[in-house]
Amino acid sequence: MQIFTNKWFAKFAKEEEILDKELCEAVRDAERGFIDADYGGGVIKQRIARPNEGKSGGFRSIILYRREHKAFFVFGFPKNDKDNIKTDEVRWFKKMAKSTF
Repeated sequence: MQIFTNKWFAKFAKEEEILDKELCEAVRDAERGFIDADYGGGVIKQRIARPNEGKSGGFRSIILYRREHKAFFVFGFPKNDKDNIKTDEVRWFKKMAKSTF
């Protein structure tokens, strides 16, 4: 399994102090079948815990994901800033996944 971040997500992760090990944990959870939201078309949402806290109030990450192949972290947001992504955003991420895989 290869794990990548785009430039935007890498900056977000650095600002929010999200460690690489937490990104790896999110992908490991997905590999074990624990996916928080599957939007179809190779797009999933995974929760990431804040440092020293739980996942429920933490961060949400959008991943372009192919099981046992690759995972691209492309977008993230704090749960307290945004509940979910919009339908048009899901379509855009699906287009990204289609061109990526």
